Amino acid sequence: MNKEFIDALNMMAAERNLDKEQLLLSFEEALEHAFERNVMPGRRIEVDVDPESGEMEVLEIRKVVAEPNEDEEEREKEILLDDALELDPGVEVGMEMEFPVDPETFTRIAVQTSKQMITQKIREAERTLVYEEYKDRAGEIVTGVVARVDNKRNVFVDLGKGEAIMPPREQIQGERYMVGMRVKVYVASVELGTRGPSILVSRAAGELLTYLMKQEIPEVADGTVELKAVAREAGARSKVAVTSTSPNVDPIGACIGHRGSRIQAVTSELQRERVDIITWDPNPREFIRNALSPAKVGTIDVDAEAMQATVQVPDDQLSLAIGKGGQNVRLAVKLTGYKIDLEASETTSDLDAAMQAAATKMDDPFAAQEGTSRAAFDALFGAGDEEAPADPDAVASREEAARGEEPVGADAEAEAAGDAATEAAFEDAVDPGADAADEETS
Repeated sequence: MNKEFIDALNMMAAERNLDKEQLLLSFEEALEHAFERNVMPGRRIEVDVDPESGEMEVLEIRKVVAEPNEDEEEREKEILLDDALELDPGVEVGMEMEFPVDPETFTRIAVQTSKQMITQKIREAERTLVYEEYKDRAGEIVTGVVARVDNKRNVFVDLGKGEAIMPPREQIQGERYMVGMRVKVYVASVELGTRGPSILVSRAAGELLTYLMKQEIPEVADGTVELKAVAREAGARSKVAVTSTSPNVDPIGACIGHRGSRIQAVTSELQRERVDIITWDPNPREFIRNALSPAKVGTIDVDAEAMQATVQVPDDQLSLAIGKGGQNVRLAVKLTGYKIDLEASETTSDLDAAMQAAATKMDDPFAAQEGTSRAAFDALFGAGDEEAPADPDAVASREEAARGEEPVGADAEAEAAGDAATEAAFEDAVDPGADAADEETS
């Protein structure tokens, strides 16, 4: 051992973020184990390495006893009091004595064994350090770099001081992970196993959506808008129930932002995942109604003890309430915590639907409209025909006039006289002196 060994040990500790003292202690333990197993079997060995010079001291430790032990293996670790007094007159029973061991007795096999033990100790120290670093960070959002992807589609993310695994079930559907890609992940769990710490991260967890909304929406960050529940199918669609602690703040408007700027900033991190913002309601019936939006549903029967709800859904809204592949009702179940049964109903969902349903029941809407207009016209202009019977001659005269024929009979003469009188009155009004001029001329 020399100073160069200590420098190499320090460099290794710096590169792997290990504690120098802990690393040196692991090295001493490895040497002790190699001595006890390969050089001096059955003996108790202690190794001490100077952290400055690198000099190594190997000592055999023996316990002072009055009588020899019956166990032969334990006898090798002890020394009788009489023999001990010859070496040191001040020793007593129960004390321990140190005997130097020549390091030159360290054989090639012992060196190889110690190397393996040192490597193992270093790995254990690294694993312990990683576990201590991340054991209290479960439930947080961290940023990492994609290190590699195996043939089982497991993504390994470098977190800086440790490596985490993201299995396919925790990935966003349709998202591609390239080596060197920076990603935000949710630390789901940190466990210490026989192979070291196991860090499970996720991009499909609802907590990631919650974190992003806090980052992009100030009202959510300061608590003005509360996120009551989140249901998510990563990469496809999510539902978030929100409420406001201030009567002057619209929770849905605050989350969406001007022209959807805030919610778009959230979805851009989630591969354009659709996020529905709905209003949370303390009444389970109204909360379920909101959760099934955009479908408009009818009567809702709620069994609070069994956490079940039966929802009457109009026929024209049933497919919308179920959603593509049952996605809408599935998210509503996750969001509300209620088991929701949808039942088709013939009732319409709103006034427009009622009008549309009524219109479709008419055989010929255009004919009905024409009949209504004619009835209204007859009511206004044909009422007098029923009170007094029409004169046959007058009717005939009107029909002849409509065909462009001259009226005949007494009515014709009366009508002609009336026309002559009308013409005379009109001429007098236009040229009052015309009649006098005609008389003088005659």
